[in-house]
Amino acid sequence: MRKTFFVYWVIFLLATVTLWQCGGSPEGKRKAPGADSLKSEMRRDRMKKEEQEKVPVEVATVKKGDISNFILLSSNLETEIMADVYSRIQGIVEAIHKEEGDYVKKGDLLLTLEAKEYELAEKKANVELQRQQNNYNRLKAMHDKNLLSDEEFETARFALETAEIQWKEAQLNLDYTLIKSPISGRIGERLAKIGRRIQPTDKLFSVVNYNEMIAVVYVPEKNLGQLKLGQKAIVYSDHIPGETFEAWIKRLSPVVDPSSGTFKVTVGVRNKNSKLRPGMFVNVQIIVDTHKDVVLIPKTAIVYENEYMNVYIVRDGIAHKIRLTPGFADNEKVESLKDIVPGDKVIVIGQAGMKDKTPVTVVVERQEEQ
Repeated sequence: MRKTFFVYWVIFLLATVTLWQCGGSPEGKRKAPGADSLKSEMRRDRMKKEEQEKVPVEVATVKKGDISNFILLSSNLETEIMADVYSRIQGIVEAIHKEEGDYVKKGDLLLTLEAKEYELAEKKANVELQRQQNNYNRLKAMHDKNLLSDEEFETARFALETAEIQWKEAQLNLDYTLIKSPISGRIGERLAKIGRRIQPTDKLFSVVNYNEMIAVVYVPEKNLGQLKLGQKAIVYSDHIPGETFEAWIKRLSPVVDPSSGTFKVTVGVRNKNSKLRPGMFVNVQIIVDTHKDVVLIPKTAIVYENEYMNVYIVRDGIAHKIRLTPGFADNEKVESLKDIVPGDKVIVIGQAGMKDKTPVTVVVERQEEQ
């Protein structure tokens, strides 16, 4: 009995040792990393899920720049350099040399009238002038010899001067058959027609100089002390997006209209590339003050909450909600007075409805121009 028990005990020990050895065998070691691989895969899945839960956003780097405070008004553009072209004589239109939209310089030929009648008149006046000149020379020689009275000599001199004036007048009328532009600019309107007999009262062309235009605005009287001649302004049109035009205060009326409580200000506009046109509706910003080298925030980054403005700054993958303390503002940017520094990444797309400390992933970084 004891011998049988001993045999069973030996078998149990051998089985235990065998199992222990199998657990430490290379095959057992190969099985153990399977659990680690599963854990790594689970960890990657968890990180991927966390990454997918992050809100994708577009950011812009906060920079410094200049920004101005201004009075915003609107007006229709006018041109100060404009001329309607008329003929100084009557006649029949023989040729038209310029059309609407053409650019002309001062003195360029616009229209030609039939000139035969005026050419004959000039020749006739010239012949008469030569006759009077010869008569004057003959009578002068007689007068010098005391063979002619002073009265007769004076009559001959006056006749010569009259003939000379008539000849110059005939020359002038002949020159008037060539109708020229009085200013440089573009033909805004052409009313003349070939073959039509025109009178001096008939308007033939209008010429407009687009290089310098004006916008007349009416400013509230409370701003009277803020404006002066030469003060800078900016003009822009909704029909020319992304482009502004330099302007300045050209004339400043000292009179306040009691019915409207405003005073008239004429703003000169430099029409670069001739993109502006008379009659175009524009916005006018008269600059009254400028802050230089300040922190600027794109307006696209602002989230409005009641009467407050908020922005979201990305730090270490987290969007931090910051209440904006604004200074000056223009169409594109707002001055930040505190809590935001140059180099901060402000969210410009993706911040709508976002909460403070939301995990985010930056997919685009916008380059903001200052």
